[in-house]
Amino acid sequence: MKIVISNADARPIYEQIFAQIKNLIISGELQQGDALPSMRFLAKELRISVITTKRAYEELERSGLIATVAGKGSFVAGVNTEFIREEHLRTAEAHLRQAIDAAQSAGISKEELIEILEMFYQNE
Repeated sequence: MKIVISNADARPIYEQIFAQIKNLIISGELQQGDALPSMRFLAKELRISVITTKRAYEELERSGLIATVAGKGSFVAGVNTEFIREEHLRTAEAHLRQAIDAAQSAGISKEELIEILEMFYQNE
């Protein structure tokens, strides 16, 4: 599992960790039951405070993405496939919103945009 912390990112470090692990789970790269690195190990690898990794893991647990077992560690929880689908849908909607905004500012019609979308689907 590779986590990259960016000083250029405006988000706090714990949010960067949370978002990256969440994306690994949603993408299927991390599967149900997979062990996450210990908070101490991750903190050492990233050269950050254990408190920061603890906060990220707590957020993941609150979101239902991981479960922590005392003395054993943290593991990817059984994630609801409908939840994953909703996450992907929200991401697609956000990208489509950006595409629509760009198209409108460039004077591209709805019909042209739909044609482009259909062309991309056919090429898949």
